[in-house]
Amino acid sequence: MGSLPQLSIVKGVQRELIPKKLHKLFESNLESCKNKTALSFIENINLDPTEIDYTTLNENANQIARLIISQAKQHELKPNQDGDWIVSVCMQPTEKLVTILLAIWKSGAAYLPMDPSFPANRMQHIRKEAQPFLIICDDDVDGQQFEPTITLTVEECFDKRLEFANSNIDSSELFNSTENDLAIVLYTSGSTGVPKGVRLPHAVILNRLQWQWNQFPYSATEKTGCFKTALTFVDSVSEIWGPLLNGMRLIIVPKAITKDPEQLVDVLDLYKIERLVLVPTLLRSLLMYLSMTTKPNALKGLKSWICSGEPLALSLAKEFYHYFEEGKQCLYNFYGSTEVMGDVTYFACESSKQLNSLERIPIGYPVDNTVVYLLDAELRPVKTGEIGEIYVSGLNLADGYVNGRDPHRFLKNPLAVDTDYSRLYQTGDFGSLNKGVIMFEGRTDSQIKIRGHRVDLSEVEKILLTIDAIDKAIVLCYNAGEIDQALLAFITMKRGERCYCGLDIESLLKSKLTDYMIPHVIVMESIPLLVNGKVDRQYLLKTYAESNNNNNSTEIEVDYAAVPENLMNVARDLFEIVGQVIGRSARTKLSVSSNFYEMGGNSLNSIYTVTQLRERGYFISITEFIAAKNFGEILHQISKTEITLQEDSHDKYLKMQATPLTIDDQQATIDIITSSFYGKADLEHWLIDEIHPEDYANILKEIWEVLVEKDLSFMIRDENGRPIGVALNFDARDEPEVNIESKLQVIFEFLEYLEGPIRDNQLPPGANQILHSFMMGTVEDLNAQENVAVINFMEDQVLSLAKRKNFAGIFTTNTNPLTQQLGTNVYNYEILLDYQVNQYVYSDNYKPFGAAPDSQRAIVHWKDIRDK
Repeated sequence: MGSLPQLSIVKGVQRELIPKKLHKLFESNLESCKNKTALSFIENINLDPTEIDYTTLNENANQIARLIISQAKQHELKPNQDGDWIVSVCMQPTEKLVTILLAIWKSGAAYLPMDPSFPANRMQHIRKEAQPFLIICDDDVDGQQFEPTITLTVEECFDKRLEFANSNIDSSELFNSTENDLAIVLYTSGSTGVPKGVRLPHAVILNRLQWQWNQFPYSATEKTGCFKTALTFVDSVSEIWGPLLNGMRLIIVPKAITKDPEQLVDVLDLYKIERLVLVPTLLRSLLMYLSMTTKPNALKGLKSWICSGEPLALSLAKEFYHYFEEGKQCLYNFYGSTEVMGDVTYFACESSKQLNSLERIPIGYPVDNTVVYLLDAELRPVKTGEIGEIYVSGLNLADGYVNGRDPHRFLKNPLAVDTDYSRLYQTGDFGSLNKGVIMFEGRTDSQIKIRGHRVDLSEVEKILLTIDAIDKAIVLCYNAGEIDQALLAFITMKRGERCYCGLDIESLLKSKLTDYMIPHVIVMESIPLLVNGKVDRQYLLKTYAESNNNNNSTEIEVDYAAVPENLMNVARDLFEIVGQVIGRSARTKLSVSSNFYEMGGNSLNSIYTVTQLRERGYFISITEFIAAKNFGEILHQISKTEITLQEDSHDKYLKMQATPLTIDDQQATIDIITSSFYGKADLEHWLIDEIHPEDYANILKEIWEVLVEKDLSFMIRDENGRPIGVALNFDARDEPEVNIESKLQVIFEFLEYLEGPIRDNQLPPGANQILHSFMMGTVEDLNAQENVAVINFMEDQVLSLAKRKNFAGIFTTNTNPLTQQLGTNVYNYEILLDYQVNQYVYSDNYKPFGAAPDSQRAIVHWKDIRDK
């Protein structure tokens, strides 16, 4: 007799799970950690974090929970059609966000995240289908878009909470449906092309967390966890609640830092983070950065690297061990989806030797209390080694979808005896079982992953077809997970309709799709078909690949018109590299005024671009590249090193002299300062409609006599005696009072907001100690090299002046990327504060620079010149 065939059914470890609400578990652990820091929000790596301890977190959450309950009673609100009490949150990550999430659970409700960057139609779909009874949003989010749903701002929550008791809430105070175990609703793209909400109960989350605590326990040295994943993404659940339910500190990292590998590495090292959840795309970015950084032992303390959200390439896993040591760091591959609480199988990549024996990275073994089945179309297990569709059963399964959507994805398990395994979830993925380990074999439908986000190609196609002029649309993914990954839309236009170009269509999509879902649109005369009448998708991808790989640098239209003649060779190198990296996916003409990311660049290929520049001898940091507004800034950044680092480089371009300010220099100073700041300065840009050139003149005229009398300021003149630059300086503890009656008051108060606490608390006390480099300006007809040369000369003169006058050091704030890099990298100033300008609140919650990108910074510099 032959042996019986082995069937593809794999069971995880069985452990007892005692159901408990997660906030009750938090409360039961409170006594042992009540005085420990619970949350640290890192708005900026150079600022002290905002921190609260466990007692404060618990008490604030109790008060806000009571506020939520009172809102429901006051407005006579009801649960949704599923009987769920849901509170939606539309907030950026801060310590207040986590407090509000805990409060929602304490009220008996579930939380539903909506990202503030979601397009309006996606928010409206979520609100109408899920029917949250309350929405809590950031103060700068337009609450009117959520009408008629009751809305509270974060500020209102924290103000009104003071009206309520801060003790733990008794079950009798909660909503009527306290037996409802729902904890979180997460919306994800569905197989039907319409986003649908996954209902995650407390018990399901607890099973996933308990497996993590048993299989990958926190080490004795692991004191801090990291929350950096978007709240709308399922991995955020274990990032937040894994550490907090174990009495650890949780650092909250904003998007701006997460997108910048340089800053992210600094944060992870500073807070001694030992485990990190990330998509393979981010792992690739970090490995690229680590290969070029000079920081010793960067991330060597990060022991557990957990990849999920996208397939993990074998080549990437091998690259991991080129940098990290086997036995000290370990790379894990987790597989799952929101419907199975993020992770349902896992595999440890432990060594190079192990990886060399593999053809692909497995998705591994089931987590605790789950069973994975590989089934055929008749729901029969396939034989070991054969490919079947992956189905999951057990305690990691979500409680279906909001409003009972797609009931066929959660079905009765015909193979189960135990009631814990009575339901099956159809993943839509193919897999195979080899030697007890599960391999991923692709998707059964049109879903892909982009930077860990699930994207349904049919959803993008459906949105494209809502544009009247489009006749047909085919959406494909090119080279998923690779550096040149691209989401592509091939479209044809209706006859007689307005003829759009691809960029026009992409612009229309910005109001309909989130950023990562907007494809590179290619307009075609017709869509190629196979002999059977189906779309020839392989031909479309092959055509794109050939055009992308054929003379990439010439595929992009390049405009050299505004490039200075002396920088033409540098510009050719820069534009050639960008052309090779972005290729045909470029969305606009390449010129000094175009922006890398608006052209189609992303965080991964930006690091690759910086790497390629360095290989040709051009240095620019990742942070500087990301912060650059356009290629003009990048061009000057990579070209200025050889200008500023040469000894006496300013003499190469201009012969200059510095002379103390006199009464007669007033008009020249006004002209230079006005031309340097009005309409050109980084802060003034956001107030340009409210300030006027004469505003600068009024300020300078009022303080002019004092400027001259103090003898700390000077004019720079060229060899013909023409004023070409001016530096205005004060003793930081002897600055004149000035009455500002213009909108420049906002900028001066902002600078004082940054500088005041540092000046008063961190710098040497007393007069004649701190030389405040207040304003520097150059005439506007200097070219880029001359401008850097004059700035360089003025910095030399400020240093000479400070030493001559016996100051302890020089204090200044830089808001321009050029002067920021010069100050830090060339003049060796110490960074005392690096501030994200769009976070500044002026009065009446007004954010004057709120429209600025997260990358725009103000850096407070200090240079100690005392003999050590």
